[in-house]
Amino acid sequence: MKAPTWLALAALSIPVFAADDDAAARKDRTSVLALQGKPCGEVTKAERKGENDYIATCKDGNRYRVYTKDGRVLIEKQ
Repeated sequence: MKAPTWLALAALSIPVFAADDDAAARKDRTSVLALQGKPCGEVTKAERKGENDYIATCKDGNRYRVYTKDGRVLIEKQ
């Protein structure tokens, strides 16, 4: 396989791995909300506000800020 072909295939595969990471991150945030007793169902979108600071939008319409402070996970309804 020629180098340009190999590089093109590698470049095309990067978004696939990024999508898997995003799905895994949404699943993790769904679990965090469930463990804290927050109604959500499923996180459909997570908007990054800072390091370890996200706004999670749930399938049921609820929105939560999920962040860490002093080593603890905190959740605030938005």
